[in-house]
Amino acid sequence: MPYPSDRERDRPWVMRTYAGHSSAAKSNELYRRNLAKGQTGLSVAFDLPTQTGYDPDHELARGEVGKVGVPVGHLGDMRTLFDGIPLGSANTSMTINATAMWLLALYVTVAQEQADAEGTDWHEVVARLAGTTQNDIIKEYLSRGTYVFPPGPSLRLITDMVAFTVANVPKWNPINICSYHLQEVGATPVQEVAYSMCTAIAVLDAVRDSGQLPQEEFGNVVARISFFVNAGVRFIEEMCKMRAFTELWDEICRDRYGIDDPKQRRFRYGVQVNSLGLTEAQPENNVQRIVLEMLAVSLSRKARARAIQLPAWNEALGLPRPWDQQWALRMQQVLAYETDLLEYEDIFDGSPVIQAKVDEILAGARAEIDRVQAMGGAVAAVESGYMKTQMVGSLAERRRRIEVGEEVIVGVNKFDTTEPSPLQAEGAKAIETVDPVAEREAVAAIAQWRATRDDKAVQDSLDVLRAAAKTDANLMAATLSCAKAGVTTGEWSAALREVFGEYRAPTGVSGASAIGEAGAELAKVRDWVRSTGDELGERLRVLVGKPGLDGHSNGAEQIAVRARDTGFEVVYQGIRLTADQIVSAAVQEGVHVVGLSILSGSHLEAVPAVVEGLRAAGAGDIPVVVGGIIPPDDAETLLAGGVARVFTPKDYEMTQIMAEIVRVIREAHDLPDQEGLTDQGGLTEQ
Repeated sequence: MPYPSDRERDRPWVMRTYAGHSSAAKSNELYRRNLAKGQTGLSVAFDLPTQTGYDPDHELARGEVGKVGVPVGHLGDMRTLFDGIPLGSANTSMTINATAMWLLALYVTVAQEQADAEGTDWHEVVARLAGTTQNDIIKEYLSRGTYVFPPGPSLRLITDMVAFTVANVPKWNPINICSYHLQEVGATPVQEVAYSMCTAIAVLDAVRDSGQLPQEEFGNVVARISFFVNAGVRFIEEMCKMRAFTELWDEICRDRYGIDDPKQRRFRYGVQVNSLGLTEAQPENNVQRIVLEMLAVSLSRKARARAIQLPAWNEALGLPRPWDQQWALRMQQVLAYETDLLEYEDIFDGSPVIQAKVDEILAGARAEIDRVQAMGGAVAAVESGYMKTQMVGSLAERRRRIEVGEEVIVGVNKFDTTEPSPLQAEGAKAIETVDPVAEREAVAAIAQWRATRDDKAVQDSLDVLRAAAKTDANLMAATLSCAKAGVTTGEWSAALREVFGEYRAPTGVSGASAIGEAGAELAKVRDWVRSTGDELGERLRVLVGKPGLDGHSNGAEQIAVRARDTGFEVVYQGIRLTADQIVSAAVQEGVHVVGLSILSGSHLEAVPAVVEGLRAAGAGDIPVVVGGIIPPDDAETLLAGGVARVFTPKDYEMTQIMAEIVRVIREAHDLPDQEGLTDQGGLTEQ
C-alpha cells in the first residue's frame, strides 16, 4: 500500500486473518467467506507437515495433518485452495519458511493456469502477483522450529527466491523478516530490533554476493524486503519500537547498501499482535489486549503497519471459530473506518518522551547488532547458540517477574476472581475442532495423486533438482518444473535433504537460567527434589520431549531451565521427535518422569503413542505429564488414558509445576508427601 503524500486521510492497511485448517477445500470456503466480510488480504496458515516438508502419510505427520493450518501436498491442493480466487488481483501472505520456494512455485503455477484458462498472458498475471512468503529461516532456528536444512543451504534457497522474484514477480515480497516470533520466545524490544536487522543484513549480503542480479537492480532487492512484527500490550514502548525500526532500517539501507531512493528504504511491515500475551484464564480480557496492541502499530503514521492480522480472543483455548475470526476483523474495521485515526499527520513528532525511548531502543539495538556482526553475522550467531541463549534467558526473566508479581497479568496473577464466562458456556464448542477424518482423507488423497501422475516426469524433475542443488544454479526453475510434474511436498524436500542434509538447532537451554528468582518457593522445591532423590538413591531425572512436528519450543525450554534450576537432571533433545525416539531416550537415560510439550493440537494422537510405547518397552511405570494448549475435555481423555498430570497456560507458576512433578514421581514410587510441603506456599494439590 502506498503512503499518501498529502494531508488527505491515510489509506487503511491490508486487513487479514491468519486462517486455514483441515483441507484445501475447507480452507478455500473459509477464505471466500472472510473476503466477503471485508477482509482485503489472505493470510495462509499451513499445517506442520507442509511447513517441515513431509507428506500426510509420513510417520512424523501423524496427528498433525490439518491441525494448525491447511495441508498442501501438491499442485492439486494449491489449485483447490485458491479455486475461485483470482490470484492476479489477490494479496496473499503465506506463513511458510523452509519449504517457501516450493509453495511459491505451486502458487505461481496456479496463477499461470488461471491466466491460461482465461486466455490472458500468464507473464502479465505473474508480474501482478502481490503478497509475501514469510521465508525467514533464521528465526525458525530461534523460535518456531520449522526449519529443515542447515543455515547455509537455507540461506541459499532464500537468495534464489529473492533473485527470481525481483526479476519475474516484481510486486512479491520474497521474505518477511520476522521479529514477531522472536518476541514470542522472549526477545526484548532491543533484541527484537537487533536480531531482525541482523537477519536482513545476512539476506541482503547473500543476495549481493551471489552475483545473480546486476548492481543497478539492488535497490529493487532492498525495496522488496518486508518485515513481520509483534506488538505487545505495553503499547507506548511497542510504538516507540516501531519508530526505532523505521529509523534504523533507513540508516542501514542508506549507509551499508548505498540506497539513495527513500521509497526503496521504506520500512514496510505487517503485524500480528502478541499471541503469547493471550491468556486461558479470563480469556475475555484478550479482547482489550488485542485492541490496545493494535494501537501500537497504527497510532504513529510514520511507523504505521501496512498489513495487520489479529488473533482471536480464544486462541489460548484452541483453534478459533469463523465467528471469532470475524470479531477480530471487525476490530480492525472499527479502528480504520469509525475513528479519526487515519486523518492526522504523525501525532508523536516533537515529543521528547517518545524520542527518548526511541533513542534508548536504537542505542541498544546498534550495540547488539555490532556484537552479532563481530561474531560473523546472524548465521554464526545461530550456529553458536548465542542468539537462542539470549532469548531463552530473557523469557526466563520475564516468567520470573510474572511469578513473583513484579509484572501483572490481569486475571492470572492478580484480579483473578471471576464470574462464569458466557463466551465459554458452550464448553468444547467454544473452539473449532479438526475432525480426525481430515487426516485419513489427506493420506488417501495423496496416494491417489501419486497413482494418477506421470512417474517418469516426476523422477526426471527430481533428478534435475538434485543435480542443480549440487551446483550454484538458481533452484527456482527446477522447483517450478517439479511443481508442474506433480511432485509432492515430501518428495521435493526429501530430494534436497539428500543433498543438503538436515539440521538440529541449539536449544539455548544450557546457557540460560532463572536462578535469580526471589523467595523461598524455589528453595523449598529444590530441597524436595534433593530429598526425594536421596530416598530413591539417585538424582531425579526428567525427560522433556517435543513429539511430532510442533516447533514452538519456548514452553519446553522454560520447563527444562526451571527443572535444572530446581535440581533435576534434565534430558532435552530439542524438537521434532517420534514417539519411539522419546521412549528410547526415556528408557536409556533411566528417567523418573517424562514431560511432553504439545501446542499444535496433536496431543490426542502424540501423547497416547508415547504412553503406549513406554508400556510396550516395559517402562510403563515411568509417569508421563503433559503441557500445552489442551481443552478440558481432552485433558480428561488424557488423564483417563494414563497421563499423570495435564498443565495448560493457566498453570503459569513454573516452580509450582516442578513441585507437582516431584509429587508425581513420589506417587509413582509409593512415597508419601513430605511433611510441610502440601500446605505451604502454593505447593498444594492442584
